[in-house]
Amino acid sequence: MKYEIKDFEYYIKQERNLSKNTMMSYIRDLEHFSNYAKKWFKIENVKLIMEKHLYSYIKSLSKKLEPSSISRKISTLKSFFKFLMLERIVSENPARKLISPKQPKKIPYILSVDEVMSLLNHIQGTKPLELRNQALLEMIYGSGLRVSELLSLKITDIHIKQMYVSVLGKGSKAREVPINDLSIKAIITYMSDGRPELNIRNTNYLFLNKRGDMLSRVGFYKLLSKWSEELKLPKITPHMLRHAFATHLLENGIDLRTLQLLLGHENISTTQLYTHLSQKHMFETYDKTHPRAKEDPYV
Repeated sequence: MKYEIKDFEYYIKQERNLSKNTMMSYIRDLEHFSNYAKKWFKIENVKLIMEKHLYSYIKSLSKKLEPSSISRKISTLKSFFKFLMLERIVSENPARKLISPKQPKKIPYILSVDEVMSLLNHIQGTKPLELRNQALLEMIYGSGLRVSELLSLKITDIHIKQMYVSVLGKGSKAREVPINDLSIKAIITYMSDGRPELNIRNTNYLFLNKRGDMLSRVGFYKLLSKWSEELKLPKITPHMLRHAFATHLLENGIDLRTLQLLLGHENISTTQLYTHLSQKHMFETYDKTHPRAKEDPYV
């Protein structure tokens, strides 16, 4: 099977234009399967591989790997045997009926209003980077921007008097998002007292790092991770703040259509996911806080 794997490697390198890491993952997966077939079925000729051999392999993986990892290996096998069919190396595709396992739905941790307030209050100071951080957090929580939208903002995107920001979202779709009073105050302070000192490269990006470049996603993630640790909160990500923005608005009565526009969702079905998160959060909060919810009715 090693020759066919080599041919497949050349194919995905030349035809599929995949990243180096993706190609390496494909080849590792195929070598792993090849070793399994050789060890348990004494098969080295790819033409002898049947559907039952693949199912046996997938079953062995289920005892060791997460569903996401198994799905990736199934995807690799499907691509490999499609290639073998195209090259007429095999006459039938034994991987055609393989189905990836269902991925468990992970409900993200939802920050409470108090947790968000503690984060916002934690970032104090008058130094340029401290003022930038205050404006960063006020903007992402106050307007629910995606991290890519937030960090790619330029000075010309901020409309202080009109109290909105111009955002270029997914699919290069532009939208206008309101800015609240606290966000405006933080941005004005940062732009007047912090950003000029950071802007050593004379760039138009709003949020700059200490070298004068646009603040990176990695840089922002590191800041949030550091603050989470200092506040003894679950590890906060930019998307958790976007979740908090949406959930807290829903809990205070915003309608789904307006929330869809604010978040920049193409389909309202995506926005409806926040309704389920909000309801789950509501029930959890009720159970934790209502005195009668803590009583055991069977005692």
